[in-house]
Amino acid sequence: MSDSFVDGPVTNEGAEEIQRLREALETKTREVEAQQDRYLRAVAEFDNVRKRAARERDEYTRYANESLLRDILPVLDNFDRALQAARSETATALATGVELIQRELLRVLEKHGVAPFDSVGQPFDPERHEAIARVHRSDLPDMTVATETARGYLLHGRVLRPAMVTVAVAPDESGPSAADA
Repeated sequence: MSDSFVDGPVTNEGAEEIQRLREALETKTREVEAQQDRYLRAVAEFDNVRKRAARERDEYTRYANESLLRDILPVLDNFDRALQAARSETATALATGVELIQRELLRVLEKHGVAPFDSVGQPFDPERHEAIARVHRSDLPDMTVATETARGYLLHGRVLRPAMVTVAVAPDESGPSAADA
């Protein structure tokens, strides 16, 4: 087999050109292999980083409330004490104990960014209130919160739970209907 591209003898210049091209091809082949190796390593590293981030995110989510829960445990202990006291003490002592527990729980919640908001006497706001009933009241402006069934709470200024409220509406000229009660 001949090293020539055309029929006939290979000249010295032709042989040198073939050798130079082979060396260039080998150099480029090594460069491609090196680039491919770097690419595969980068893909593997990216995959490892993605998996590590997913594990860290899962762990963070699992234990994100640990501080809050740790702060609530003493409140639970005080409820246990109040229940024990309820079996042997007067109703006044029990009420005082429960009020202390409520204040302590509100303090813990406030420490973690939770704050109650007032609703009674405020204009009805569907973002902050959940209307559970309407009541005809002439002493309150139309669409004003008349009573609160469950308090609403904010978490860092955003509604965590809307307040469950009864909304005052202007009385009808013909009188209240059964459907509005």
